[in-house]
Amino acid sequence: MTSTDYINKSIRIRRKIYGIAGALITLAVPFFLMQHNADHHLDTAQSLCPFKLLTGFPCPGCGITKSLVYLYDGNLYKSLYYHIFGPFVILFCVVTVFVLSAELATEKEYFNKWLYNRKLAVVLGITLAVYHSVRLVYFVMEHNWDDVLKQSIWK
Repeated sequence: MTSTDYINKSIRIRRKIYGIAGALITLAVPFFLMQHNADHHLDTAQSLCPFKLLTGFPCPGCGITKSLVYLYDGNLYKSLYYHIFGPFVILFCVVTVFVLSAELATEKEYFNKWLYNRKLAVVLGITLAVYHSVRLVYFVMEHNWDDVLKQSIWK
């Protein structure tokens, strides 16, 4: 094994470990928030999204954390209300942990053709853009200008 091969292998291993850590953190933070949401204060809490704080409008990812919190809490309706892709995030994170752990253990690559597939990325991006556009239309229909400002730092 040449030194370049060794460095590339080391980088791949480090990226897999970071991927596992990121997926576990993504699963753990909403679980921790759920443990401390007995009074359902997350329903009215100010979002920490920088885009929403600046504009008052939700970004494409706004609501995913609350979606995960309520999915952990067993409330599927409320989870889907906050973000329809919340359950898919949990599924993706769990699969990521298992697949990357298996890749580390077996030193084989399993889903690279899917993870690095440009067509899949475009389809997912378009799906998220369409979903976000629909959410924005409903958001604008349900909120007046004062409500939008209250959700930003410009209140």
